[in-house]
Amino acid sequence: MLSGILRRLEITKDDLLKISLGCAIMAFGVINIHEPSQITEGGVLGLGLFLKKVFGLNLAYTSILLDGLCYALGFSILGRPFLKRSAVATLMFSIFYGIFNQVGPVLPDLSQLPLLAAIAGGIFIGCGCGIAITAGGCAGGDDALAMVISKKTKWPIARAYLLTDFVVLALSLTYISPGRLVFSFLTTLVSSYLIGQFELKMQVPAWQVSQGGLGKSA
Repeated sequence: MLSGILRRLEITKDDLLKISLGCAIMAFGVINIHEPSQITEGGVLGLGLFLKKVFGLNLAYTSILLDGLCYALGFSILGRPFLKRSAVATLMFSIFYGIFNQVGPVLPDLSQLPLLAAIAGGIFIGCGCGIAITAGGCAGGDDALAMVISKKTKWPIARAYLLTDFVVLALSLTYISPGRLVFSFLTTLVSSYLIGQFELKMQVPAWQVSQGGLGKSA
């Protein structure tokens, strides 16, 4: 049964393992580092955290909704295989977030050590997302959204990512002090750098080349 589902999704068991591991690492980092320390991220994850802090919306559900909207916008650009892998990643992140949210934080509270929290949070997100993209997908709708912005504005994809991160971090000023938001910028830089390292080392799948797939460091 599992093999049949994976065939329809065009995902191997190895891909599923990588996506699941990456999403588990990210969800663990969000519960144990980002939320207790009020360190946020840019992109869809940061927007989800903003909605949770300001409106009390559950990130396990809003992450699916936000990613779905981004994937719908980028469907014609990304191609079906990328979207299938990314949809699996979105579901896995939601599942692991729900599990870790029930367990609660198990790491020491780093709220009084914001610099360490920013670096540690960036490592969790960067490594988790990096592992997920080596399976040919992404762990959030950031890629889809950035590609849509790039196509519409003719901007380089890197500038589109900077725009989405800047907007989300600016919104975060409603619940994070400007002094602490500096550390959110730092964690975004750390995670982006690590994701770029994974992308540089990964072998781009043939379907992604044919569809013109782009990564975050492009």
